[in-house]
Amino acid sequence: MEYGILGLLILVADVYAIINIVSSRASLAARALWTLLVLVLPIVGFLVWFFAGPRGTTATT
Repeated sequence: MEYGILGLLILVADVYAIINIVSSRASLAARALWTLLVLVLPIVGFLVWFFAGPRGTTATT
């Protein structure tokens, strides 16, 4: 029970990261590598993605 909430938060963060990775404009290979990183190393992968990963689609004017 101690790690239940922490594990749930990590799961939610990783799902959020994967959704944003898939919806980004990065190449297919880059998206696959970022997704693999987040899945294999959930905490470290999320943190690296958060600071250096591809961003989602944004409106440009």
